[in-house]
Amino acid sequence: MKKTVILFAFLCAALVSQAQDAPVSQQKHSVNTNSFWANWFVQANVVGTSFWGSQEDKSLKLSQLFKPYRTNLGFSIALGKWFTPGIGLRTKFNGLWGRSVISEDKAMNASRYWTLQEQALFNLSNLLMGYNETRVWNFIPYIGAGVGRNLSYNTYGMGLSAGLLNTFQITPKLAVNLDINYGIYEPGFDGFQNHGSTSHSLKNKDRMVNVEVGLTYRLGRSTWQRAIDTDAQGALAESEIDALNAQLADALAESERLSQELAQQQTPQPAPQPVTQETKTVSAPVSVFFNLNKATIASQRELQNVAELVAIAQKQNARLLVTGYADSQTGSADRNQQLSQERANAVADEIVRMGFPRERLDIQAAGGVDTLKPQPYNRRVTVEIK
Repeated sequence: MKKTVILFAFLCAALVSQAQDAPVSQQKHSVNTNSFWANWFVQANVVGTSFWGSQEDKSLKLSQLFKPYRTNLGFSIALGKWFTPGIGLRTKFNGLWGRSVISEDKAMNASRYWTLQEQALFNLSNLLMGYNETRVWNFIPYIGAGVGRNLSYNTYGMGLSAGLLNTFQITPKLAVNLDINYGIYEPGFDGFQNHGSTSHSLKNKDRMVNVEVGLTYRLGRSTWQRAIDTDAQGALAESEIDALNAQLADALAESERLSQELAQQQTPQPAPQPVTQETKTVSAPVSVFFNLNKATIASQRELQNVAELVAIAQKQNARLLVTGYADSQTGSADRNQQLSQERANAVADEIVRMGFPRERLDIQAAGGVDTLKPQPYNRRVTVEIK
């Protein structure tokens, strides 16, 4: 048991160390809430179990754990759901061939049983290192409670369990399980009870140690979408609007100064010629933001800024440049190029709906970039007057 505790401490230390060195793309961030039907999973395992009865006077020793008269093979199945990337629940059935240890004859000890437990799962890989849908190894401690029945002796017992579930991802839908767990049940669950003992220690409980190997299959949507930091994006949009207003004010002031200079000029001409004054407003680019791997506009309110810029371009008979971008830290280069093009086209279509002629639009796709911090700001389209 000491070796198990030391191993658990070592694994926790390793996880903390990895969390400190995790890249930005894997560090903690908020995720969008998925629907009730998302993030479900089913599991099926082959189970090797070692049994220890309350009627035994000896304490559990690791050297005796694998004696044939106390071990047997069985199976387990489970249905569960992740409510967040780090916290989930599963209902687990375990059985069916067991041992009630009353002698060192495994045939005499043979019995049949089942247990049914509700277990709370804690994905430390996601909780400590941040959610990463491509992570291969997930380290998941859990605790549970439920009931068990010994079919051979027609006895029941309430029980508790604790374990370590390790999953190794093969595909986005499929993973291999390695589940090591320990359960304790009320004395007499295995059909025998140490009636002479009133102790509440583990020596007076029926116990089992399970090693399970199997598969996890994820049902429906199995990933989590990173949430947009709307406060930060709102602040960025406000700053761009402030910059645009400042530039408009500078342009109006310059126009007024030129008008006054022209009014003060007195040029003797037999036939005064009309003076034509042309001004051009310089504007800052307006940004429209998008969610991860999406080409639909995240907030229609951002199109208000685009509409103001379209009105200025219409008045000046100017062209508009629409440039699409993607986040270089997620997705392949080809996917980011395609995504930036789709985003640029989506904003261009909105501009045309505002009455701006498509022939005065220049559309380009910049692909994946890493020019803005935080990284989600790079999932955007900029619109500017040429």
